[in-house]
Amino acid sequence: MLKLENIVKDFGGLRVLDRLSLEVPEGTIFGLIGPNGAGKTTVFNIVSGLSRPSAGRIILDGAEITNLPPAAIAARGLARTFQNIRIFKDMSLLENVLVGMHRLFSYSPVAMFFDLSLKRREERRLREKALAILSLVNLADKARRKAESLSYGEQRKLELARALATAPRLLLIDEPAAGMNPAETEELMNEILQINRQGYTICLIEHDMKFVMGLCGQVAVLNFGELIATGTPEEVKQNALVIEAYLGRDEELDLNRDL
Repeated sequence: MLKLENIVKDFGGLRVLDRLSLEVPEGTIFGLIGPNGAGKTTVFNIVSGLSRPSAGRIILDGAEITNLPPAAIAARGLARTFQNIRIFKDMSLLENVLVGMHRLFSYSPVAMFFDLSLKRREERRLREKALAILSLVNLADKARRKAESLSYGEQRKLELARALATAPRLLLIDEPAAGMNPAETEELMNEILQINRQGYTICLIEHDMKFVMGLCGQVAVLNFGELIATGTPEEVKQNALVIEAYLGRDEELDLNRDL
């Protein structure tokens, strides 16, 4: 679904990503982990078009998207969430999700002017779809409430729902469990699994190792912008380079720690 080929990202004299190559298989939940400052969010920024690579190629579902603007990349089937919540707090949950569907409206302004029934049918269809998406993250019963009334964990799930509203094939999720309590984290894990079963390929960044190891079929580890390990969660957990990058000493990673 996603292929990075020798991606380099320089900020002045600082090299943040150094010849990074990796592949995210279609239909998987793929984890991208690493210590703080490893370059994980920079990868998401480059893939989603918010930042341009200094060198290298990005392939999404067989087509090159290197240097395309974010809107063009989204139109090709990629959506993402952010570390910091970016929702419209004075709008309802339903309205927040409908905002993500703006490119899915099938009528033009001219058609809307001459056929109001077409407009009503289309808006009804998209509202039903938005409610179905909210159901995936257990927020459909709060669809009419303002987003500002949600708990922190629910706001993070609303942002996830809005990303799903763009009808992506690949979903990038940046630290979805940040700030959540254990019960919210467990619920979110189940919801991400359900989203994956609906046919979405997912790539996520997360510091909660138990969360990553419980969800991801494959994991890639960055350190100082370089790929130091890929494999199953169990393989990565026992990799000497990964242990050294996180802990600086020879011991097994504790899955109950946030790293």
